[in-house]
Formats: sequence, structure tokens, C-alpha cells
Amino acid sequence: MLRQWSGTESRREQPRFRRRSCINPCGDFLRKPGESAEKGMDSGMWKEIVVSAGAVGVAGWAGWLDWQSRKIPNRLTIPALLVGLTAGAVLWGWPGAKTALEGVGISLGVLLPFVVLRALGAGDWKLMGALGAFLGPQRVIVVLLGTVLIAGVMAVVEIIRRGKVLETLSNLWVLFVAYSTFHVGSARDITLDNPGLLRIPFGVAAALSTGIFFVGLSAMRFVLKSR
Repeated sequence: MLRQWSGTESRREQPRFRRRSCINPCGDFLRKPGESAEKGMDSGMWKEIVVSAGAVGVAGWAGWLDWQSRKIPNRLTIPALLVGLTAGAVLWGWPGAKTALEGVGISLGVLLPFVVLRALGAGDWKLMGALGAFLGPQRVIVVLLGTVLIAGVMAVVEIIRRGKVLETLSNLWVLFVAYSTFHVGSARDITLDNPGLLRIPFGVAAALSTGIFFVGLSAMRFVLKSR
């Protein structure tokens, strides 16, 4: 027996698709471990404030010490790293601990070659490791890129102010030739061990980058919540 077609029945049998709500486009970047996608902007805000304050405090203290003495001591960086790891584990459990460890690993791993080549101080290296414990992998990459950019601008300004443009260009050429021809020994005088070379307070650049990052993040949160 043939079944008579009806438009009403056809519409009733068609699958229904629910319209999904729009979720924060910045997703994982704005959320911390353990937060759901829908509540990433509001859930556990006090935890976010604690970790953010810790990162800003460590970076600011290190920047001040580096500006004053051109050194960032172990008594700041190592306890800060341990506090960052502990805070992640206590506030967010294993996901938070894992994120903190990843932040430490990425920041230390990326900068390790520069420390080995004596182009970056060990205190600066450990500072970025401590910030990685507070920030996690995604955020610490942004802060690290900002730090390098700010340090580069500071270096250019200082080179021009001291009139060492030609000397700097000559040193860069020596470094390029030394590493491109694998004669690293010929560039030993262009390291942190040479007191006559220009030194840029990397900790100050890290402090500025961290502060700018959280100001921008707060502005982004405000814009997204106002939509």
C-alpha cells in the first residue's frame, strides 16, 4: 500500500539541529586548567587573581633587583618557581600542576641555548622558569616574546645613546661568522663574561612584558564579557 506524502509529516521527520551558543573565541588562552568552556570567564576568578598577582609580583621584584644590581638572585627565582608549581597544584589539582610544569619546561628549554652560549644570564633564565610556573605554556610564550621585543628596544636605545652603533655591528658580524663557520671560540670575547660589553636588564624587560600582558588580558576579558 502506497503511503501518501504530506508536507507536515516530512517536516516532522526531518532532524532538528540545535543552535549552539557562541563560546569565547579565545577559549583555552583565557581559561585555566579545570574550568569549563562556558564558565572559563567567571569560574574561579579569585584563583586567577592569586596566580596573576604572583606572576606580577615576582616579575616586578626581579625587575627592580635587576635594575639596581644587574643580578637576579636565586633566593628569589627558585622559591618563586616552587611557589608557582605548588599554587597550580593546590588551586587546580593535577591539570594545574601539569600546566605549571609545561610552562617551566618551555621557558627553560627555549632559553637554555642562550645560557650555554653565555648570551643570557642564569638569573634571567631561572626568572623565566619561575614565570612559566605561574603563567603556563601559552601565556609564558607571549610574555617571553614580549620580553625579547622590549629588551631589543632597550638595547637599541642604549646603543644609540652611548654611540656604540659601529661597535655593535662589528660584534654582530663576528658572531655571525663564528657560528656560521662553527668557530665559536673566536667569539668568546662577545659574551656576558666581558665586562666591557653593554648589558641590558632582562629582568626589567620581563617585568614590563608581564605587566603589559595582564593589562591586555584584562581588557580582552572586559570586551568579551560586554558582548
